[in-house]
Amino acid sequence: MKHSEPDFEVGIIGGGPAGSSMAAYLAKAGINCVVFEREIMPRPHVGESLVPSSTRVFKELNFLPKMEEAKFPHKFGAAWTAASDAKVYDMDFGGVSADCHVDVRFEERDQPGVAQNYTYHVDRGKFDLMLLQHASGFGAKVYEGVGVTGVDFTDPNHAAVKYSIGKKEMSTTCRVVVDASGRKTLVGNQLKWRIQDPVFDQYAIHTWFDGYDRRVMAKRKETMGDFIFIHFLPITNTWVWQIPITDTVTSIGVVTQKKNFAKSKESREKYFWECIKSRPELYEGLKAQGSQQIRAFKDEGDYSYAMRQLAGDRVVLVGDAGRFVDPIFSTGVSIALNCSRFAHKDIIGALESGDFRREAFNTYESTIRRGTRNWYNFITVYYRLNVLFTAFVQDPRYRLDVLKLLQGDVYDDAEPAVLTRMRSIVTEVEKNPKHSLHGFLGDLTANAFAEAHSD
Repeated sequence: MKHSEPDFEVGIIGGGPAGSSMAAYLAKAGINCVVFEREIMPRPHVGESLVPSSTRVFKELNFLPKMEEAKFPHKFGAAWTAASDAKVYDMDFGGVSADCHVDVRFEERDQPGVAQNYTYHVDRGKFDLMLLQHASGFGAKVYEGVGVTGVDFTDPNHAAVKYSIGKKEMSTTCRVVVDASGRKTLVGNQLKWRIQDPVFDQYAIHTWFDGYDRRVMAKRKETMGDFIFIHFLPITNTWVWQIPITDTVTSIGVVTQKKNFAKSKESREKYFWECIKSRPELYEGLKAQGSQQIRAFKDEGDYSYAMRQLAGDRVVLVGDAGRFVDPIFSTGVSIALNCSRFAHKDIIGALESGDFRREAFNTYESTIRRGTRNWYNFITVYYRLNVLFTAFVQDPRYRLDVLKLLQGDVYDDAEPAVLTRMRSIVTEVEKNPKHSLHGFLGDLTANAFAEAHSD
């Protein structure tokens, strides 16, 4: 008996960076694919700063010229600051002082496949729309304002994506489903693959300011204005991001633990300003004449989770639908784009062979697990003993290895040597209450390196 042909080869749930880049890769390769996006673009979104590994994807998708045409701010590096009265101490593994201000420039390390010394900060509403339109330009079919309600996998010959238009229940069949639904993790929740992370439990409140002088906290005011800044606060495991959006608009967000996150809108906004006040220069800059808040406060939660698996028969999870840890190193969009970079090859292979079992997507699943595990462990080290991070950034023996991680090159090694070294030092400090750094251990990761079960 001849089976009926599905409506599309690939159905993609979600039109954010993961879904739109996947659609662009597939459509560029001549694959008949469709994107279901529940919102009407453009729409605001958190995650406005990219890392350099994103450039490889833009290059492969012929998207770099459009990034330049959009005049998104160029991101040449990153900086971390702490209060001027922060303690400075010598690390006993090499005699390096942990300064309260460190920074890196991406040009310090040549990055294979990346020919420019900067990445970008983006207005996510504009960026996401551009990337989705780019996929459409390659031939991907895009439906906006269509919220998928679930996927039916019962037919052995195809999957059916379910959604409503008005009061009418609809479905579209496809050979493979890509879940790019973001933190909603539609398929992951449906198949009960999602596991809440037992270690990280971060929340954020953020807004935009126009006219804020971004150089206020810069050590080199002439050259660091468009860096991303991470400002440490004298509140446990709490920090502020400072991200350029345009020449004059800056995104400011406070990230903290859930236990610090107030329930009411008014008290959350009060908490935001209390946090900012703990860094007086930042507060004065945001309240200075000429600086004006131009967006309402928005909060984000439910940040950290894992999936038992990233693929199954006829389904692949990409971007935030597969894993999210914490925004400290701007990993979200980079992981989303690289998911598409790796997964589209397995999907094309499955379409060519007719084998849609989970095993067909093994290369993608193992690669992304390796990369996200490295991000996870790097972030865990950072929160557990963040003075170690600043020390390693300044130590010439380790600086470029740390920079490699910050550039987003985390997918090749089971665990980079520098990360192994950092983890061993943290373990040593944890086990020895008399260690000179023991008192500086953060309490966020009491189960240090106990990653959420994922297999």
